[in-house]
Amino acid sequence: MDTINKSGEDSLKKILITDNLSAQGLKKLREDQDWIIDLKTNLSPDELLKEIPNYEALIVRAKTKVTKELIQAASRLKIIGRAGTGVDNIDLEAATSKGVIVMNTPGGNSISVAELTIGLILALARSIPPANFSAKSGKWDKNEFTGFELKDKTLGTLGFGKIGSEVAMRAKAFGMRILAYDPFVSDHRATDLDVDLVSFENLLANSDIITLHAPLLEQTREIINACSISNMKDGVKIINTARGELINEKDLVEALKVGKVASAALDVLAKEPPSAENSLLKHPNVIITPHIAASTVEAQEVIGIELAEQVKTFLKNGVVRNAVNFPSISTEENRKLGPFISLGEKLGSFVSQISSGRMYEIGIRYYGETSSINTRLVTNAIIVGILKPILVEEVNMINATRVLEQRGIDLAESRSSRQRSYSNLISVRLKSDSSEQWVEGTIFSKDNIRLTSVDGIDIEAPLTGTILFIRNNDTPGVIGQIGTLLGSHGINIANFALGRTEYDRHAVAIVNVDNPISKDLLHQIRNSASVLFARIIKVD
Repeated sequence: MDTINKSGEDSLKKILITDNLSAQGLKKLREDQDWIIDLKTNLSPDELLKEIPNYEALIVRAKTKVTKELIQAASRLKIIGRAGTGVDNIDLEAATSKGVIVMNTPGGNSISVAELTIGLILALARSIPPANFSAKSGKWDKNEFTGFELKDKTLGTLGFGKIGSEVAMRAKAFGMRILAYDPFVSDHRATDLDVDLVSFENLLANSDIITLHAPLLEQTREIINACSISNMKDGVKIINTARGELINEKDLVEALKVGKVASAALDVLAKEPPSAENSLLKHPNVIITPHIAASTVEAQEVIGIELAEQVKTFLKNGVVRNAVNFPSISTEENRKLGPFISLGEKLGSFVSQISSGRMYEIGIRYYGETSSINTRLVTNAIIVGILKPILVEEVNMINATRVLEQRGIDLAESRSSRQRSYSNLISVRLKSDSSEQWVEGTIFSKDNIRLTSVDGIDIEAPLTGTILFIRNNDTPGVIGQIGTLLGSHGINIANFALGRTEYDRHAVAIVNVDNPISKDLLHQIRNSASVLFARIIKVD
């Protein structure tokens, strides 16, 4: 336990650091005498609960669990700083409800993770760990460790954000061909890096080595499984420095046994630390490192310095950078923009979840009252809504536009004072290489946000909670059939809204429900007569 700056003045701001921060980060915080900095790295949860009411700022890494109980006890807390990217150990909902800003340091460890990925690829290609063990055991069998060159091999990157891009640039230096699968990266971003954007199936079928850099989402959980492995090349090599849960470990073990997967290098596992019974630990063709991708001196220093600077700027000037929950704006501005920010994010989230393909353009148009407000934060909220469900790096109100630019997705924003059917209206159009989706919404009152149209079809429904979205042929009996299916499974319908076109007999339905819809029930709905498309949409 170490108090870096000591003072008896209660008026000074106090920062509590409960996990190790780099020396340079601590030095940056110590430059100012405007606050007390306490470094207490071995607090138990109960001890931390007693300490936290005394502090305005809390700085953590992955070890400290910032729970709802802890946040509720933090009567003076204004900011939580996470040294690193992930915020899984912080209750974001509780922090947001309490009005506590949560910020992290996205991208600070991208180079370190990319370099370890390349190191693991080389280790597999040249059997470096077993060759080292063999030589130190007194053997000198050169023929046992014949490897392969990376030149002219195909590397498939599952996820092409900042880390995936850094890996690709380094792999190109070895003369590798790069395939990338990422539905949310534009073609011209890939072209700039001389990378081929392909479908998931194409990447599986044509990659000699597959490296994972995708976020952990419901649709990516165990994306590497028996089915996807069966579509890979025989003898494929798999690298994972992202999230352990991206791989079904049992299926990977079976594929290693039969040689479908020749070898794997894993820095992350589904359970960490793994149990001694984990078969991957014992397999001779598997390299495992203990989640060290970001563990370099440079990465830790960059992360520490960046976070210290962010916390200082917030405490001094109220300026928020890299917030992962909500930006700091004045009370007056929040009162005026708050409802529109909420509408924008919900519209973005909805259109993102009903779309498919690789997006390349977002179009936003403000009508009526919305055309006269400062729409910068609203536009950012729409971008957050679109990107947040599908990115490994955190996207927030502060960095939304920058993340969009990094991914090569165009933004077209316009305003019209023309009044439509509503006094205020926001229109969001999302274009991809396989579809174009268009939604509109309005605010009836502060807490009454409504969806007003989908793809030009007028429909009015609450834009909140769990939504069953359906496209169908406009034929008799569809409504009754869907209602019966939901009722038979104990699903309570909170609102059932319908819209249709007159010219092509096409209809859409927005069904707000109070209960989760199972995969089996969704499958039944999709197989119903006249139903063309059905998807569960979750709008927070």
